[in-house]
Amino acid sequence: MKKTLSVVALLAAGTSQAAGFQINTQSARSTGMGNATAAWLTDSSAIYYNAANILGDKKLDVTVGDTGILPSLKFTPVGGTEQGQKTTLSPPPHVFATYRVMDKLAVGLGVYTPFGARSRWVDDFTGRFRARESAMAIYNINPTVAYQVHERIRVGAGLNIGRGTLELKRGLDFVESEGNVHMGASAWGVGFNAGVQGVVVPKLVTVGVHYRSTMKLGFEGNADFQNIPAEFQSRLPDTRVEGDVTLPQSIAAGIAVTPLERLTVAFDANLVDWSDFKELAIQFPDNPSLNNPLPKRWKATWNFHLGAEYGVTEALQVRAGLVLDPSPSPDDTLTPDLPDADRLAVTAGVGYNFGVLRADAGYQFVSLSDKESTAVGMPGTYNGTAHVFGLTLGYSM
Repeated sequence: MKKTLSVVALLAAGTSQAAGFQINTQSARSTGMGNATAAWLTDSSAIYYNAANILGDKKLDVTVGDTGILPSLKFTPVGGTEQGQKTTLSPPPHVFATYRVMDKLAVGLGVYTPFGARSRWVDDFTGRFRARESAMAIYNINPTVAYQVHERIRVGAGLNIGRGTLELKRGLDFVESEGNVHMGASAWGVGFNAGVQGVVVPKLVTVGVHYRSTMKLGFEGNADFQNIPAEFQSRLPDTRVEGDVTLPQSIAAGIAVTPLERLTVAFDANLVDWSDFKELAIQFPDNPSLNNPLPKRWKATWNFHLGAEYGVTEALQVRAGLVLDPSPSPDDTLTPDLPDADRLAVTAGVGYNFGVLRADAGYQFVSLSDKESTAVGMPGTYNGTAHVFGLTLGYSM
């Protein structure tokens, strides 16, 4: 039986946009509002935020965009000096399209990156034997359908087809010299999502709930060992790596209030169940002596989103938001192979409509507060910041 291969066993997650390695900025409009969108966002990006909302009020809606994540993570070992990462920009794209087949039925398709991270520690990083460079992405293909079951209730569901790619470079300590191992793997997985939206008070209060299932991916790849001393080469030949990854299930519940015709205020509470991530391990089927699972014992966490959108004119909208996103990692299992910290984000955004065309820009400043690690061998403090820039172009008919 394969041992668990954590997504981050092949990479250090770094400061991905959300805690753990989740990316929830799949629309610049949502990014500017702190992603408080489960109850009200009705353009085609609702494929990600709440499948029930793709009914919207347009016959056809298409959105295309990208999100730039620029992290800066620091680690200060106990009794040591602060060390950080090289500048790295991660650009997960998003594409969504929805079509209203009839008044009560809509279909859609989304392609986006719900999980991912990229990290490059400085060359002399203390933890380089855990992770030196890394990259990961889970690309999701999400066909979706929604139906109006009642004048005040919509439901929606979708299929998630995920393609995962992972890559890692680690240092190897041979006392008198250092080598490297370069690992890469890929996999396919399948899951589902379902949502409901309800109108509590017409034109005033709406609510929404959206669920995403777990997704299991069976990764297979290769490990390339480099600069290995002659006396170790027979023990460290290039070999296969494999294992299973379970991406977390999540549920989002939101409420949106429209106290003024052009003002929407929304709040979301999201539960991400990271508890399936109990250990970090890579399976080397041809060389089992290299297997070295490490306990992680992540826990399910709630994150909270507050946002507002105001229409200055019929064409111009401004947005702002606040996000609180705790880390799922216990202090005693927090190590450089998966650095993390509690996140607080402040967001802002702007949108403009050009008739059937529109453009949205969003920004989040993410502060990673000090998080103490008591892990054996690597105690210290993690903190940092991240800048998140989003741009989405849209077309409606």
